[in-house]
Amino acid sequence: MHLVRGMSTLSTKKRRQKGKKISAEQMERDWKSYNKDMRRNNLHSCQFNTLQEYVDYRMGKAKPKPKEFVPYEPKESKPTRQTKNYPSLSTESIPGSGAKKESPVYSGDYIVGIATMHKSNLVPVGRGDDPKHYAAMRRN
Repeated sequence: MHLVRGMSTLSTKKRRQKGKKISAEQMERDWKSYNKDMRRNNLHSCQFNTLQEYVDYRMGKAKPKPKEFVPYEPKESKPTRQTKNYPSLSTESIPGSGAKKESPVYSGDYIVGIATMHKSNLVPVGRGDDPKHYAAMRRN
């Protein structure tokens, strides 16, 4: 027979160790250092008032202190500034956003046309240029 994956036949239960006997002086030093650490960490409510409470805590006999129920009371909201309400303009009330910009048009007489060189590289052809020159460059 085979075991299910993750299971073992060995006993893997952790055994609880018996507490070591600590002297009263050592326990008192531990109690004072514990309270000091709680004050450093701003956990003042976790401190123990008496040595006997700390000993019970260390031995596992202490019971947690019940917390009192405090109902939620919302705080006053911060005062807000009273400002005038300015309604935004609607698109109906705006007559127009301005005149359309005219697109630039070449009005000179120097450029005769446009030649294509090397993979869609457009080059303007001037009045004195030979268009055959651009055609020969395209084939080379």
